[in-house]
Amino acid sequence: MKLKLLSIAAIFFIIAFTGGCFANAENTADKNVAAVEKVEKPDPVEEILKSMSLTEKIGQMVLIGVHGTEMNDDIKFLLNQYHFGGIIFFDRNMQNKAQVKKFTEDLNAVANEKVPLFIALDEEGGRVARMKHDLQVMPSQQEVGLTGNVNEAYDCARLTAQNLREIGVNINFAPVADVGRDTRHFSEDPQTVAAFVESAAKGYESENFFYTLKHFPGIGKSKIDPHKAISDIEDSKAVLEVEDLPPFKKVIAENDNSKFMVMMGHLKYTALDDQNPASISPAIITGLLRDELKFSGVIITDDLQMGATDNYAENIGVKAVKAGVDIALVCHEYDAQQKLYLSILDAVKSGEISEERINESVRRILKMKLQLSN
Repeated sequence: MKLKLLSIAAIFFIIAFTGGCFANAENTADKNVAAVEKVEKPDPVEEILKSMSLTEKIGQMVLIGVHGTEMNDDIKFLLNQYHFGGIIFFDRNMQNKAQVKKFTEDLNAVANEKVPLFIALDEEGGRVARMKHDLQVMPSQQEVGLTGNVNEAYDCARLTAQNLREIGVNINFAPVADVGRDTRHFSEDPQTVAAFVESAAKGYESENFFYTLKHFPGIGKSKIDPHKAISDIEDSKAVLEVEDLPPFKKVIAENDNSKFMVMMGHLKYTALDDQNPASISPAIITGLLRDELKFSGVIITDDLQMGATDNYAENIGVKAVKAGVDIALVCHEYDAQQKLYLSILDAVKSGEISEERINESVRRILKMKLQLSN
């Protein structure tokens, strides 16, 4: 009897042991499968990057303006030859909503790239607004700021996003984060501007729409229109920290950096860099914006054909990329756009700029653009 009990116990032990082994084996197998799936799941950014030629990568780093209101041979050539990654529209390109929508569709169809084009507009409200006869114009930022109600900035941004998406635009070069007394500024008070810019950012994000903070590190004190000539800002870094940077700092610190760009202004800030305007300054772009403020998103220049850049025009695209810019904006002349692109390509081929430096920018651009497909 005792022997029989021992045998029965042994049988139960074997069943329990083997069952446990099988269960453990199954659990281990499940974990291994999950681990393999986790390891093998490709990063879409890296997959696209690997599939791109050097010429395609550099094209992503240039955003251009075009002429005309519909697709033409010049635009086809630019997109097919240079793979430019984005287009900015001006009134010269815009007749009515239906025409703009068709134009944006044709641009993307001709580009035939691995990712969509950025289609951009300067739609700040007030006097800086496009196609005013057929597109809802928001009040100027100054008018919004004078209400004292940050929800007004949120609502204007949300409506702007809806209106722009309707015509095929996917990024707005706004809000203006500069502190000043012009109609383009929310206020002369840095903290007020920070609050209104942050509210505008939330409005765009509520619509899953890309926006742009401009013009870093702040051009509100400029006495000269940068479209015409360069201006020097001689304030110390401590003053800039208190009076100009708060709006940029707040949005960068509190929002997803992959959902907006920062646009570099063309002023010279002598306390930060007494040689270069901000748009080609390593100290300001990489040192201040990237390293100190920890901005991880896409950095774009203001138009590189402005008067403020005249004295720096030689190889300005190369200078911008070496300083840390991701996208060079060239709004008007086709010759200038092609020359800038080719200068960057030559700089990579000669070793002046490494391809890994190009890859860094393209990764940020792809990360942003892939959200357009979601």
